[in-house]
Amino acid sequence: MTALPLIELRPGYSITRVIRGGWQLAGGHGPVDRAEAVADMMAFAEAGILTFDCADIYTGVEELIGAFRSAFADKHGQAALAAVHVHTKLVPDLTMLATCDRAYVAGIVETSLKRLRQERLDLVQFHWWDYAVPRYLDVLGWLKELQAEGKIAQIGATNFDTQRVGEIFDAGIPLMSMQVQYSLLDRRPERALVRLAQDRGLWLFCYGTVAGGFLGDRWLGAAEPREPMENRSLTKYKLIIDDFGGWDLFQALLSVLRGIADRHGVDIATVASAAMLDRPGVAAVIVGARNRAHLAGNVAVATLRLTDADRAEIAAIQAQSRIPEGDVYTLERDRNGPHGRIMKYNLNAAS
Repeated sequence: MTALPLIELRPGYSITRVIRGGWQLAGGHGPVDRAEAVADMMAFAEAGILTFDCADIYTGVEELIGAFRSAFADKHGQAALAAVHVHTKLVPDLTMLATCDRAYVAGIVETSLKRLRQERLDLVQFHWWDYAVPRYLDVLGWLKELQAEGKIAQIGATNFDTQRVGEIFDAGIPLMSMQVQYSLLDRRPERALVRLAQDRGLWLFCYGTVAGGFLGDRWLGAAEPREPMENRSLTKYKLIIDDFGGWDLFQALLSVLRGIADRHGVDIATVASAAMLDRPGVAAVIVGARNRAHLAGNVAVATLRLTDADRAEIAAIQAQSRIPEGDVYTLERDRNGPHGRIMKYNLNAAS
């Protein structure tokens, strides 16, 4: 197996700086062949990408990763499996926010343990749909209790804004990590969260670093796409491109990234993700993948080092752009706005 650089997030807890994402295996991106999906995960792990991301609400994905873990242990042994980390999420349904209790939360954790075939979850990343229902501190308290019981190793969160992150730390819950949408197109975390995270010792995991594939060679020189998009991911990130400054400015960014990619012998997507590993406080980037087609590029993300000239070219384009409105995930929390209308809010009941 290949060894890739690790980063230690807490004493004794180290992960690869590239994380294999699972959202694209959850349906909505086409049918998934179970055997092929497990084989693809094996290929990622054997190439050195040993950290995987999933969620309780990604239908079928925890089960797939559980099957992969068993297959990996059978092939490489339990000692090798100890280096594989799985980061899942806990996402109470929108309809349950006002009434969820400890038993509900513990039930989700137990279900994830069973699906992933683990005795202890490596990292639970907590998401809360609506701040107007102010019970997220209660849930985090229950997660701390489950951590003390040995059900959870590390606690993190996803998509909380700067104000709530400060509130969580002030309540005595020192999150290890925060998963946020953060890319060359979407720099909302830089408004305030990055600074707070550094002050509090909070690591950032970036998703959306290739904007659902838009930050890739396929789209360089392409005409602006129109609705309906191929999948929900493209719909989501086309809105971010519009917020960034529109298709022409996006094409200018792709041209710059292609020039940088040529100098390093990689593709645009690799540069786009590696650029985020450059950012302060970023521990890892999450690369979404349906299969191993882009595995070589995903591996290269971990080792590519941009030059000062590369960074300056990217910054020159970003200086012409807009940062999408609000703090982290503010646009997506508006269920009446274009970003919020495409979200699915009650997937635990369905899973």
